[in-house]
Amino acid sequence: MKNMLKGLGAALCVALPFLAQAPAGAATPAGAGAADQALVQRGAYLAQLGDCAACHTAPKGKPFAGGLPMNTPMGRIYVTNITPDAQTGIGGYTEADFARALREGVAKDGHNLYPAMPYPSYAKVNDGDVKALYAFFMHGVAPVQQANRESDIKWPLNMRWPLMFWNMAFLEKGPYRDKPGKDVAWNRGAYLVQGLGHCGSCHTPRGVGFQESALDESGSAFLSGALLDGWFASNLTGEHNTGLGRWSDEDLRTFLKTGANRHASAFGAMTSVINNSTQALNDQDVAAVSKYLKSLPPVGGNGAPAYTYDPQATKVSLDRPANDAGARVYTAYCMHCHGVDGRGFAPMLAPLAGNPNVLAKDASSLINVTLNGTGDLVINGVPSPFPMPGFAAVLDDKQIADVLSFVRAGWNNGAPAVAAAEVAKLRQSTQAGR
Repeated sequence: MKNMLKGLGAALCVALPFLAQAPAGAATPAGAGAADQALVQRGAYLAQLGDCAACHTAPKGKPFAGGLPMNTPMGRIYVTNITPDAQTGIGGYTEADFARALREGVAKDGHNLYPAMPYPSYAKVNDGDVKALYAFFMHGVAPVQQANRESDIKWPLNMRWPLMFWNMAFLEKGPYRDKPGKDVAWNRGAYLVQGLGHCGSCHTPRGVGFQESALDESGSAFLSGALLDGWFASNLTGEHNTGLGRWSDEDLRTFLKTGANRHASAFGAMTSVINNSTQALNDQDVAAVSKYLKSLPPVGGNGAPAYTYDPQATKVSLDRPANDAGARVYTAYCMHCHGVDGRGFAPMLAPLAGNPNVLAKDASSLINVTLNGTGDLVINGVPSPFPMPGFAAVLDDKQIADVLSFVRAGWNNGAPAVAAAEVAKLRQSTQAGR
C-alpha cells in the first residue's frame, strides 16, 4: 500500500504572462511575430496548468486529439479532438466560437457539450486568457486528423437539447470579478481555483442535476470533497482531520509542486494533475492558490475530535499480528513502506497515521488505490521511485477490507471500518475492461 494518500486536488490555471515550456505536442507558430509568439506561449502555459492534456489526450494517443473515455452517470463519453485540424478538430473555430464552447458549453455547430467539460468553471475565465488559449490551440498545437467518437450513452439520454435547460438552471455566466476587501494574491488564487483550474469539478459535491453544489466560497459545500468515478476527491477546506487544517502554507505549496509532502502523496487522477499541471505553476501563483485555499473555513469532516498521534495500541497489535487479520496483511504487504509507526518515509512513501484521506468517512480512494495502484509521479522528468502497486490479483476482498480497517483504526486514526462488500463493488467497477 505505497503512497496511500489521496492528494488534494486541483488542476490550477494561470493567466499571468510568465513563460513556461509548452506542453508536449506543441508546434512553433510559423511566421508569427514576437508578440504573437508570446501570446502562444502564454496560452501554452494556461493549457498546461489547466491540465487540458489530461482529458483531451488518450493513452498513447497524439496530444489533444481526444478519444479518452470518460465515465458519467448516464454512460461513457469520449473526449473530443481539440487540435486545429479543420475536418475533425477545431481548426474551423473563430475566437468567438472557441470562447462560446469554453465558457458556455456550446460547440461551433450549435450542439451542447456535456458538463463533463467543466465550462461552468471556465465561464469565469477572463477575455485575455481566452484569447491566449485560442492562440495556443490554433498556432501552438500540431493538427491531428482523428474523428471524434460517439458516446455510449443510449437514447433518449444521449439527446443534447435538454442541456440548454441545464445551462439555464446552473450556468452562471460572466468572468471572475475581484472580491472587495480581499488582497491581490487572494483574488488571484480565487480566480485560479474557481476558473480554468476547475477544482470544484472534482472536489465539490454534486446536486440532483449533477451540478456542482457551489461554485465558490459563498456556498458551504464548495471544495468539501466528493465521490467521483471510484475516487473520493479530498476535502480542500480548513477542516482539521480530513481537510487542509493541519497543512501549513509550505506543505500546500510543496504538494502542488511535487505531489507529496509530510501529510500526503498524490495518487489516482491527482497524479495526472501534478504531472501535467500544477508542478508548472510559477511561485507567485503557487502562493496565491495556497493563500486562497487556506482561507476556506472548515466544512465536512468525520465528526471526530482533532487528530492526535498515538502509536501504542497499534504497535502492540503489530507485535502480535496473529491476533488481528488486518495486522497480518499489513505486516506482510505494507509495513516495509509505511512503517510500524504508520508515518511512512515522507515524502517518498506516504504516512498513514493522521492522513486526511485515511481519516475520511468515505474509503473509496483507499480501496481503489489498494486494488489498482497508481501511476508514477513525474517531477521535472524524473519518475518517483516507489509508486503504489495494485493488489487486486494478490489480496481478496476480505483481506483488503481487513487491512484498510486496521489502517483506519490504527495510530489513533479512528475512522470507520471497511466492509468486504465495498471492496467487491469497487473491484467490479474498476476492473471492468482491464
